[in-house]
Amino acid sequence: MADSLPKSSGSPQVGVYECEITLKFRLLEESQVMNNREHLLELLMDAFSYGNDEFVETLDSQVDIVEVPAVEASPLMRRQLIRLSNRSRD
Repeated sequence: MADSLPKSSGSPQVGVYECEITLKFRLLEESQVMNNREHLLELLMDAFSYGNDEFVETLDSQVDIVEVPAVEASPLMRRQLIRLSNRSRD
């Protein structure tokens, strides 16, 4: 089994990934909070990350991750990718 795992060369590989997360859960919260769109995503992610309790009930979650070519990233992300790649070579 250990033979099937890729060998690490000591320096981490850095890449660009597209991540799609689908979450479906029930949440007990004040209705006024749900109307504040700027704060809503942050609130939902915090509630989900704490896990199921009497206020949050997970119904479904899916995560899809795909590595994409660096040229599809923004110029800012490409510069950061170059910095990280150069740092891992040191």
